Amino acid sequence: MSFSSHYRPDPQFQALGDEFSDPVEPADFPAATERFWNARWAGEIGLDRLDPAGREAHFCCFQPLPDNQAQPRAMRYHGHQFRTYNPELGDGRGFLFAQQRDRSGRLLDLATKGSGQTPWSRGGDGRLTLKGAVREILAAELLEARGVYTSKAFAVYETGEELARNDEPSPTRSAVLTRLGHSHLRFGTFQRHAHEGSAERVSQLIDHAITNYHPHLADAADAPAALLEAVIAASAKMAAGWMAAGFVHGVLNTDNLNITGESFDYGPWRFMDRYQPGFTAAYFDQSGLYCFARQPEAVFWALQQFAGALAISGDRLSLEAALNTFPAVYRLALLQAFLARFGIASAGRDQDEALVRAFLAFMEAAPLGWETAIFDWFGGAASRDRAMTGPRAGLYSGEAFEAWQSALTAHDPVRPERLAHAAFDRDEPVDLVIETVEAIWDRIADRDDWSALDTTITDIRGMGEAYGLGEGRVGFLA
Repeated sequence: MSFSSHYRPDPQFQALGDEFSDPVEPADFPAATERFWNARWAGEIGLDRLDPAGREAHFCCFQPLPDNQAQPRAMRYHGHQFRTYNPELGDGRGFLFAQQRDRSGRLLDLATKGSGQTPWSRGGDGRLTLKGAVREILAAELLEARGVYTSKAFAVYETGEELARNDEPSPTRSAVLTRLGHSHLRFGTFQRHAHEGSAERVSQLIDHAITNYHPHLADAADAPAALLEAVIAASAKMAAGWMAAGFVHGVLNTDNLNITGESFDYGPWRFMDRYQPGFTAAYFDQSGLYCFARQPEAVFWALQQFAGALAISGDRLSLEAALNTFPAVYRLALLQAFLARFGIASAGRDQDEALVRAFLAFMEAAPLGWETAIFDWFGGAASRDRAMTGPRAGLYSGEAFEAWQSALTAHDPVRPERLAHAAFDRDEPVDLVIETVEAIWDRIADRDDWSALDTTITDIRGMGEAYGLGEGRVGFLA
């Protein structure tokens, strides 16, 4: 079996020891039908030469990759779920399969979802529905296209089992997903060991996190506070990215947030159609705790719990001082995220803030899709003729629109040549509102027709090229 020269295995997490994870066996699935293979990311980590048999061996049967982690390991963590502490958590239907470096030297994880039971399954079957896998592919692809630092769906196999679920018609088809991510070291990982009173293990995690994910902090005099500051900056950027993308994660528990600020674990996600601050993604989020507008608050709350876990090994005053920086860091990240999404340059802090306020005021009143307005006006003034002669020209009028336009024209376009991309010849942007997602799944469920998924992924990637939000940053490196 052939591997590219830049395949660089580096299994770091297992070296922490058995207090941090448990060796497990993958499920023995009755079938293995490849449904998705992320060829462009396989190329980044040296797995592009795997043939179909090799892909199945490693990403459905989970035979170890060469010189990599010898056995899958279910990671141990706790977490706050809807702000209630749960000490019974851990990888219940997934495991860390392998770790390796990409071309830029980042340590990346290959971790699973739906790969079988573990000591932390809590009575669950350890499986994933095929629909859940399809939804994870779509969420990761569109977030990447919109410039959000996100995990990637790497491989999906349909596994030939029938699953019973309460939230979709049963029995339903099964799958196993492998996710490529920049760390699965969660806030809840630190919480578990702090909850167990082990300052030594929390210190180990801090050292591990700095060495492998924030190496610029190697000489920090106060390692816990320095790590917290770095995680705050990364998390603020992630939350700002969701807001500019019109995305609702749905379940911002402390076990679903990690120390690299990479968005991951897509369950009941949604992209908004129209701007609705109270829009929720999860049917069980009846209080709107994790609604669109409250996502920054939820991330900040989770960071406070992370800081509380670090306090067992650090100085509380310095950790509190770091936490106090979040509002300002987030506000700046939000402005940067919106400027990037509109393809325009900063005109100064006050004018940037005025632009975002005017945009939200216009969107609150206008019968327009969130992404539609951004698509029509990408490049600011450089898109005026296109927007005002396009299919929604009649909606761009009124006092709120004029206020937004006044704010927008104060900002110069950035790389306006991007507008020459064929994706801007479309009448509609690529979007994934719930009706679109359900239609893609219905064709798979009813006729085993995967063409809509394939076409949508191609369109999303084309739109991502047009926006160019990851240009010059391998994998949208934060």
